[in-house]
Amino acid sequence: MWLLVMFDLPVETREERKQANRFRHDLLGLGFERCQFSVYLRFCEGREQVETATRRVEKVLPKGGLVYCLAFTDRQYESIIRFDHRKRLPGLKSPDQFLLF
Repeated sequence: MWLLVMFDLPVETREERKQANRFRHDLLGLGFERCQFSVYLRFCEGREQVETATRRVEKVLPKGGLVYCLAFTDRQYESIIRFDHRKRLPGLKSPDQFLLF
């Protein structure tokens, strides 16, 4: 599964910018990758890990703004259609999972 965090934070004052940047750094520290400036993505091994990651995001939320967390499956991830400079990019592949016996 995947957890996508999207946010729109206030950045009018110096303190708001500082909090927004701290939140971005916190997301990286929690294992998220930056997709776009206010969109971060993390692979999770299942619903339980999604819930844990969501609780960790909740603990580092800044005071203002909107934050959305969206969980979706590997199949949905692989069906993402992406464009770069009007050029369609190839589909993404979910990371391989390891089986332990």
